[in-house]
Amino acid sequence: MARGTTRPTSRDVAQAAGVSQAAVSLVLGDKWRGRVSETTAERVREAARELGYRPNLAARNLRLGHTRTVLLVVPALTTEFFAGVYTGAARVAAEHGFGVVLYPSPQGVGPARDPFASAQAALDGVIASSMAADALSAIRGDQLPLVMLDSDPDGSLGAATVNLDIRDGVRQIAEHLLELGHRHFLHLAADVPSWTFDIRARELAARLGAIPGTSLRTTAAPISIDDALTATQTALAAPGPRPTALVCDDDKLAAGAYKAARRLGLRVPEDISVTGLDDLALATALDPELTTVRLDAELFGERGMQALLAVLDGRTPAEGDIPVELVVRASTAPPGH
Repeated sequence: MARGTTRPTSRDVAQAAGVSQAAVSLVLGDKWRGRVSETTAERVREAARELGYRPNLAARNLRLGHTRTVLLVVPALTTEFFAGVYTGAARVAAEHGFGVVLYPSPQGVGPARDPFASAQAALDGVIASSMAADALSAIRGDQLPLVMLDSDPDGSLGAATVNLDIRDGVRQIAEHLLELGHRHFLHLAADVPSWTFDIRARELAARLGAIPGTSLRTTAAPISIDDALTATQTALAAPGPRPTALVCDDDKLAAGAYKAARRLGLRVPEDISVTGLDDLALATALDPELTTVRLDAELFGERGMQALLAVLDGRTPAEGDIPVELVVRASTAPPGH
């Protein structure tokens, strides 16, 4: 560029593309559809790229009264699952000229409360996991356009909800274990007050309760390997028939369950089958590799951001839960195998 350190302007882009400044504004503001042709839009984008032009979003947003910034509220970042949610949300946001600020819940390790002097002044909208819903009141996020993730659609604070099909994931686990011949189950539940974990417990009890001769015991633990180890070891050592299948709400809980089983002299899966839910990288690091339900975290984030963009535009977000998939590995086998 032969302008030294001078920043290119929209007039420069218009001249290079052979169009008006108004057309440049429409294309770079992503409002060109139906107003200029696809060919013209691509010519403007190419000219902007060649010139290194960057629109002054701050000035434009002040004029429009928007910051084009969205807050993503998640639990403390203890697994890669929510990193995937952020990646998906940020990808869609960037395609529409938005930025995403990540706010882990103050529970556990997290930032200071109320990171914004006024969330309503700093943000256009919020995407929040139901696992971090308490953080909304700290940032007044429930007073903004809001999309809830993993949330009861019948009682959600949000203008829209986006859910993974957790019910179907639990159904797939139950059917897999029942088909293997298991009838005595232990549910290692996440000790987290959240709709998504309530659904797991209710669906598992309903599926197993429909089969004569089954038994289900439940023990709860915070989502950590050490807590899962302690809870599982206590539950498996309790009097009565020992469960042959252990259903864990989370892959990290399953890792703790493995350690507990080995401390008790039990082999996985010969003496006890174990399942998880998430399909984190941890699932294939365990030995034997873990049978679990794969949740598409990036698609989850993408759908959350798409729903919020629809709300901001006054459109109805897409409906339907995101499908999940049981991944059968070596941690499950028939009882007494």
